[in-house]
Amino acid sequence: MSRAFVNEDNAAAQADQPVERQVSAQPNYVTPTGLAQLQAKVAQLQHLLSEQSAKGDQADKQRQADLERDLRYFNQRLQSAQVVTAPSSTQKVQIGSRVTFADEHNTEQTVQLVGEDQADAAAGLINWGSPLGRALLGAQLDDEVLWQRPAGDQLIEIIRIEPA
Repeated sequence: MSRAFVNEDNAAAQADQPVERQVSAQPNYVTPTGLAQLQAKVAQLQHLLSEQSAKGDQADKQRQADLERDLRYFNQRLQSAQVVTAPSSTQKVQIGSRVTFADEHNTEQTVQLVGEDQADAAAGLINWGSPLGRALLGAQLDDEVLWQRPAGDQLIEIIRIEPA
């Protein structure tokens, strides 16, 4: 057999393998809710994987490989999770704090700082390591902080800090 066909077979086999999910280099701080979500995701993936495995020869091999990849990722995230206790201070922004801030047009916005796996900007859950999260983290009531955004820097004022 020609080496070209062997290499082509190897390339096809490698193309079927899912690319590993990148794990963030930042510390994996999570809120208690974020930890529960990670645990639920791992349980869900384990269940889906066992369903695929039970199908035997009828199993979708690509789907099974994707589930195994995701399970490795979320197990790693669960193992590295560092649970942050609920903030008690209303004077300083911490992970878990609900923060209301205003921009230069006095437009108010409320967000909660959470871990990256729990982040959902549409729901107001902001990753503590994002540009907005970094601007808010450690700020105190009435502080003005610089939010370094891709669309341009913006000065924002901390109006309210609440424990979540």
